[in-house]
Amino acid sequence: MDLDPIAMKPVLNRLRRAQGQLNAVIRMIEEGNDCTSVVTQLAAASSALDRAGFAIIADTLEKCAKQEEPELDRAQLEKLFLSLA
Repeated sequence: MDLDPIAMKPVLNRLRRAQGQLNAVIRMIEEGNDCTSVVTQLAAASSALDRAGFAIIADTLEKCAKQEEPELDRAQLEKLFLSLA
């Protein structure tokens, strides 16, 4: 199932933000920053990745719901959803 490029634009922005946050985490560790700052930045990156994943799954679910014969069955959709839970 193809992802909608228009719906994925905010997802790509979120992923780019997460990429920047991960780069910041790496830099912070290399520079010896304190644990609290590193973990806070890592949590922000993790949250951004989760949100991007949920948006992709939501797009897929929406498309499947509109099709008479969806490409993914319930078990496959459940597996996708649970992979991020």
